[in-house]
Amino acid sequence: MSSTFFGLTIAYSGLNTSQAQINTTANNISNVNTNGYSRQVVNTVASSALRVYQSYGTTGTGVEAQSVTQRRDLYYDEKYWNNQSALGYFEKKQYYMKQIEDYYNENSSNTGFTTIYTKMFNAMSTLQGSPGDDTVRKQFISNAKQLTEYFNQLSTKLKDLQNSINDEIKTAIDDINAISEKVAVLTKQINVIEQGGGHANELRDQRALLIDDLSEICDVSVKETDVLNTNDPDTKTGATYYMVYINGQQLVDTYEYNTLTVKSRATEQMYNQSDIDGLYDIVWAKDGDRFNAVPSSSGGHLKSMFEVRDGNNNENMHGTVSAATEGSITIKDLSITDVNEFNMPIKGQISTNNMLFTYDGFEFNTDKDGKVESVTFKLIDPIGKDLAKGLVDKAFQIGDDVDYMGIPYYQNQMNLFLRNFCEKFNLIEQSGVDLNGDDMTAFFIAKDTIDSQKEHQMDSKLTEKDPTDEKIIYGKQGISSENETYYLLTAGNVSIAKKTDKDSRIFATTTKENYTSGVDAADLVVELQALQKKEKLFRGGGGDAFLQCIYADVTIDAQECNIFTENFSNIKKSISEQRMSVSGVDEDEEALDLIKFQNAYNLASKCISVFSEIYDRLILNTGV
Repeated sequence: MSSTFFGLTIAYSGLNTSQAQINTTANNISNVNTNGYSRQVVNTVASSALRVYQSYGTTGTGVEAQSVTQRRDLYYDEKYWNNQSALGYFEKKQYYMKQIEDYYNENSSNTGFTTIYTKMFNAMSTLQGSPGDDTVRKQFISNAKQLTEYFNQLSTKLKDLQNSINDEIKTAIDDINAISEKVAVLTKQINVIEQGGGHANELRDQRALLIDDLSEICDVSVKETDVLNTNDPDTKTGATYYMVYINGQQLVDTYEYNTLTVKSRATEQMYNQSDIDGLYDIVWAKDGDRFNAVPSSSGGHLKSMFEVRDGNNNENMHGTVSAATEGSITIKDLSITDVNEFNMPIKGQISTNNMLFTYDGFEFNTDKDGKVESVTFKLIDPIGKDLAKGLVDKAFQIGDDVDYMGIPYYQNQMNLFLRNFCEKFNLIEQSGVDLNGDDMTAFFIAKDTIDSQKEHQMDSKLTEKDPTDEKIIYGKQGISSENETYYLLTAGNVSIAKKTDKDSRIFATTTKENYTSGVDAADLVVELQALQKKEKLFRGGGGDAFLQCIYADVTIDAQECNIFTENFSNIKKSISEQRMSVSGVDEDEEALDLIKFQNAYNLASKCISVFSEIYDRLILNTGV
């Protein structure tokens, strides 16, 4: 039989439980605007029944507040992290592509290629009518210089953006390391609390919020499993193993975490000719192994930064190893056979047969039509004879193969246009004589020095090609052949010859044969004017089509980023609403709960009051 005062105990349990529910509701309401907070609930169970040995068998003993836990659904968390990674990828790429689009855009406040290019040829038309007029000649030369400066500035802007992205990559790595450390620390604190029978709700919220932030930077997956008692595998200890993976690689293993670091590429490790020095690669600090920052999945901010910074649209050099000896590798079956399309640096890295080789120079052979037949790279670290034999007939490539139109792609496209344009312009010029009757040399040159070459040395290389097989070498000694190549001319260093800039008489408008007829002959100017539209210079079109092609590339990528950013933003909103429907604090719902729990508390209090009257009657008014 139950105790006479048993009813008071039951009412007291209801009073305590209602108090806990009211306190938890107050906590939810207080954190309604707290970022990352998950709604908490009091989990109640009926207390164990008491056997009374009566016909009804058992009697209830009240209610028990078993635990206070958070409402969270891992399914929605994973959906949110996956979408956040995709959204972060397109948002960051959209940000960069908007800048590149602005660089090429022409408007009232930004004088662009079409205006400058047309202005130069208009000045050339004026020159045709007065080839001997010093003022007219200076005006044309000034406009031509403005064109080169346009490309110089554009190349500098792209390099500045590349440098900015490079710095952001380092910041992102610092953020990843900070998050991984915090996650490991929080996991330890959570396990200490939960091994003692508690529930570390607030700490779990903090940890989940860190994973939310991490998912915006890169792909994230989380695996949490219970730690079982070694003596009794069916018994849980309360602790869990918590593992975090980024881009498929483990970052956190419960209490331990791996750190990433950035490693600057040396000059001889560059991938593209126009890359800035010191681009970062990401490696694991513990062993130096390379971190895959460009996974096949969405990837987050980190992937977008690498694609824009290093994207060459799969147009880096590919081929097959035809010969390999100690100190050199020769390549055939090249994906690029036009010297003007070469985009590899003078010093860089070859990837073949899952091995990297660093080279500090190369030479290439061309046929009578000027097509490159083979390239031989001079290796810094000579390979052994046995290893060299195993490389023959193996595929090779220069640098990373990034399938995106990033900064290297646009730099290479500008280089290609300028090399074709300057080559044909110079060939026409070099067929004539200046006003002094002297043979004209190159008008457009590369102003920068490479490996201590002086400008006049560079100028001397821009001469007409010998229509025979030729070998041209690049490396520590510069260009060893006197045959012409425009490989060293880029958007960053294109200029006009200093001597022509200083003296407008040093510009050819006529051939030597026509020079005797007078200084006003302008037969070469007529040929030069064909370069504006008629001559095919860039991707099957004339020079005037350059900006249209480039701007179309940029616009397509920018529009794609805009579309996907909007789509994934809408998906994020939908997932967030689903997520909040489970874990979010709803003010109306909490208000109803507050009234409900208040009524339960009042009723429990009423029960105690009733039992108080009963006990008063029993003790004071009942007797023998």
